[in-house]
Amino acid sequence: MTNRLEAAASTRRALLDAAAALLDGGGPAAVTLREVGAIAGVTRGAPYRHFPDKENLLTEVAAEGWDRLGQAMHALRANPQLIPGERLRAALTAILLVARRQPHLYQLMFTAPHGDPEAVVRAAQRMCDEFLDLVAPVVGPQNAERSAAILLTGVHGAAGLASSGLLVTDKWHTTADDLVDTLLDVVMEIDRPG
Repeated sequence: MTNRLEAAASTRRALLDAAAALLDGGGPAAVTLREVGAIAGVTRGAPYRHFPDKENLLTEVAAEGWDRLGQAMHALRANPQLIPGERLRAALTAILLVARRQPHLYQLMFTAPHGDPEAVVRAAQRMCDEFLDLVAPVVGPQNAERSAAILLTGVHGAAGLASSGLLVTDKWHTTADDLVDTLLDVVMEIDRPG
């Protein structure tokens, strides 16, 4: 029984990894259960035993993206070598890196899921809780939620403008990193405790 459970878990992991790779390579249109199964090296029907359809598979990939981002936030929070402001700046940079390196995943994470929406909501909420714990020491607990929302909105907007190419036009001459640095400086100045 244990071997069967381990094999099922291993197959599920291989399917998720294959779907993530296909998503990175060509977006949601590149992800089909048949191709996921082929890359994972399983039988044609195996993906359907784990995921009823492509939408459920992509929802799980999006939830895992949020989980990884939450784990990155947790690791930053636990890093004793960084002061709170540096941890927060690194957290915002981590979000930008996902948007840059895995744009299809990033977009999927911010798309209403078709599968189990609660899985994505739970994973996103865990990430937001970790992020809030990074914000509070910088701006004070009374301003943490508002500041966290402003920072997440700002980094998401900066990532979107960067991916569209608008930031490098003659009008703006800036980068998402510069915008996030400025936003963080503004929030820290306005919400400085005491």
